[in-house]
This record gives sequence, structure tokens and C-alpha cells, in this order.
Amino acid sequence: MEDWAEVRRLHRAEGLPIKEIARQMGLARNTVRAVLRTDRPPRYERPARGSVVDPYEPAIRALLATWPRMPGPIIAARIDWPYSEGPLKKRLAKIRPEYVGVDPVSRTSYEPGELAQCDLWFPPAKVAVGHGQTRVLPVLVMASGYSRFLSATMIPSRQTGDLLSGMWRLIRGIGRVPKTLVWDREAGIAGKGQVHAPVAAFTGTLATRIKLAPARDPEFKGLVERANGYLETSFLPGRSFSSPADFNTQLADWLARANQRTVRSTGGRPVELLDADYAAMVPLPPLDPPVGLHTRTRLARDHYVRVDTCDYSVDPRVIGRFVDVTASLSTVSASCDGTVVARHPRSWAKRQVINDPAHLELAQALRREHHSRREANARLARQHTDGHTVVLRALPDYDALFGVDFDPTPDSHDDLEPTEGIPS
Repeated sequence: MEDWAEVRRLHRAEGLPIKEIARQMGLARNTVRAVLRTDRPPRYERPARGSVVDPYEPAIRALLATWPRMPGPIIAARIDWPYSEGPLKKRLAKIRPEYVGVDPVSRTSYEPGELAQCDLWFPPAKVAVGHGQTRVLPVLVMASGYSRFLSATMIPSRQTGDLLSGMWRLIRGIGRVPKTLVWDREAGIAGKGQVHAPVAAFTGTLATRIKLAPARDPEFKGLVERANGYLETSFLPGRSFSSPADFNTQLADWLARANQRTVRSTGGRPVELLDADYAAMVPLPPLDPPVGLHTRTRLARDHYVRVDTCDYSVDPRVIGRFVDVTASLSTVSASCDGTVVARHPRSWAKRQVINDPAHLELAQALRREHHSRREANARLARQHTDGHTVVLRALPDYDALFGVDFDPTPDSHDDLEPTEGIPS
């Protein structure tokens, strides 16, 4: 390469003839002439050789014409591929787009306050939830389109009420409402492509809307999908969690630092770009939106209500009446005619019985009172109308009255006939 550059310099800059250049450089004159005829540096090119895949390519193309997405190992088995998979994989990567087609994507730009993408992340780490149980719990992640600001919180379930409670916690943490919330077709958000009624009530109160991603298209909400991967690779490793509250505390501390990083696609820090996002968002409503789990049931004799597989005790004095049960992310409460008749910390463990000692003591007192009243009613039933006690006769007295001679223990051998060979 240096000789090629020097030959051209001597000829063009110094004006030396070919013969003098050949003498100074120690090259043949024909070599100097060849160098001067080329405009580009010399480059060694190995002559192309055929590949071991070439004889098999017609059979490969015949399979791809019918089954464009047939996996490489299946193709190798169909064509009796005798070599390692490397050459076949390279050839498939080259020719498969001719049959499958290319699905290009383009970058999307977002306006301030335009949208936030939401998704559930399931961290592969079990969290202690009490009662000797550990669970893999969902984490609701929200990523702002313009500022790339991340917020997340762990929730106890994927039910609609818990998803709405998680979204409200994250939105309230930001202080304003994005104009659009992008979701995939999560079962708790939309069924059969239409948002559930509680979700519609939630978005109506916040003056926002839910935009559903097309089916089987995770790239539609690529911001939050990448955020999930970022959480799994940068937040989770090396951590342990003693409870969901501990998980959320560690996550909040980490997000405060993560939102100060510089994002390559925007060239700015999310915490700094959030000001423009915040100014364009919708203000929070004057009233909190309807969130949490809600049920209405008639209280049975065991005076317990069930919320997400756990049973919670209720004041037994409202047995037989309708109670309204509400479960937030942290508490479970029940009310009857506007009066609170139960309040418990919510259990994130499965299949537990949560008791209030006051409810148990009251149930025992009501049970004793009930038995005393029943015995008193039984005594009143045995009294005559004039007040004297009605005597209850024994059953043998009635047998004697009607002349029935009934012996409850007859001789078992009286009715038996002698059997041959056995003395009677």
C-alpha cells in the first residue's frame, strides 16, 4: 500500500518518469505502469469458491416456497443435510426473506404529553408475601413516549381492579395524566378487542383514552418492552426482596437514578424532558377514579368474604345482609348500608383466612346468646297455657297404656329351629 502511494506521488507530484521511479523504488517498469493505471489502492481478493450448500439450494428453495417459515433443523432433516448447521443457517438467512418478505420498521417521534405505554413485567424472582409463601408477582411498568420517563410498581394480581390501582398510583406519582395510555390486549384491560367497563370508567374520569396494540405485535409498544428488558438486566441482578413493599422501595430508588441517564434516541435525560411532558399532560381529576376490586354479596353465616382466594372476617351482626367489599393494593374493607363492618390489611399470599379478633369475640357472644335463647324457647314450649309444666312421659308408659308387651331384648334362640347334626 505504501509503495502504491509513493509511486503515484513521484509521478504526479514530482513529475518523475516511469524509468526513474522504477530505479528509485526497485520495481519493474511494467509494475509502475500498472500502478499508475489504477485509481484505487490494491486489494487482495480471494477467488470465489463454491459452498457446500450450493447443491442443496434448489431443494431448500422448494421447501421455502411452500413453508416460508420452516425452521432450519426441519429443513436440514428434509434435505438430508450432512454438514454442520453453520453454512445452512447463513444461506437460509440470505434467501429466506425472498419468500417471507421484509417487515421494515421506522422510528416514531412523540409529542410532549402525547402518550405513555403500559405493560406487565414478570421478574423471575420470587418475593416473600408472608405466611411462609413466595410468589412471582407482576410489575406494572409505564414508559412516557416523549421523555422516556420510567415508572413501575409491583401489584398483587392481574385482575382489572389491581391494574387500575397500579396505573392510578403511577399517574398520581407523575402528577398529571398522559393523553393516551397504550396497552396490549391484556385480559384485565380488554377482552376480545374492547376495553372492560371499569377501564372505560377509569379513563373517562381521567379524561384520557386506552389505545390497544394490534394482536401479536409487541413492536407496537416497543418503548415499554425495552424498558422491561432494561429492568431485568439492570435492576434485578444481585437483589433479594423480603416483601412486595421492599421490592417497591428498592425499585423506586433505582428508578430515581435510571431516569437521570441519557437516552441515546432522544439525546436527553428523562428527568429533564419530563417538564415538557408534564406541561402538555392533562391535569389530575378533582375526584379519584374508581379503582380496586369491588364485589357485593350477602354475608353468609360464617361471616367471611373472599377477595383473591383469601377470606376476610366481617362483623357477624350483619349476617344475612348485603355487604359491599372493596380491595385496594393495601387494604380490604367491607361496608353495610354505608357503615364500615370490616377493615383488614390485604394479604398477597394465597388461600389465607384473615381474622379480626373483635369479630371472633362478637361471634362467640352471639352464638352463646343464640343458644341461650333457643333453650329458653324450648322450656317455654314445654309449659301449659296456664303456666304449669307439661310432663313428658317415657315411651314404655305408652306401651303399657295400649297393652303392648314389647321386650327390647328377646331371646335370640326362641325362633331358631334345631339344625341336623347339632344338638338343640
